[in-house]
Amino acid sequence: QVQLVESGGGLVQAGGSLRLSCAASGPTFRTYTLAWFRQAPGKEREFVAAISWSGLITYYGEPVKGRIAISRDNAKKSMFLQMNSLKREDTAVYYCAAAPSITRMISEYDSWGQGTQVTVST
Repeated sequence: QVQLVESGGGLVQAGGSLRLSCAASGPTFRTYTLAWFRQAPGKEREFVAAISWSGLITYYGEPVKGRIAISRDNAKKSMFLQMNSLKREDTAVYYCAAAPSITRMISEYDSWGQGTQVTVST
């Protein structure tokens, strides 16, 4: 398994930017896909973005496509989510997750962080 800790959340105005980080640990980190999910109050957890172990393959969820970029640095055991042109509907708790292979399916992710709150004000 992989241990994950998110950081970088906070309060930002609509139209602004935020960069989330996910610090990973564990012997198999480098072989795992890493992803971001988010959960808004009263809503189900939804897929945001995923990146393969090599960093060569990325998936993005439709609500955020074109406004965000996912990246990872295996040497630093870290993953990042750069979010631009933030909207009020991006307000949610953002979770870092790990899976053996790249997928949008939440059920395939077996390691999760504790989450970091992102709040977008208008």
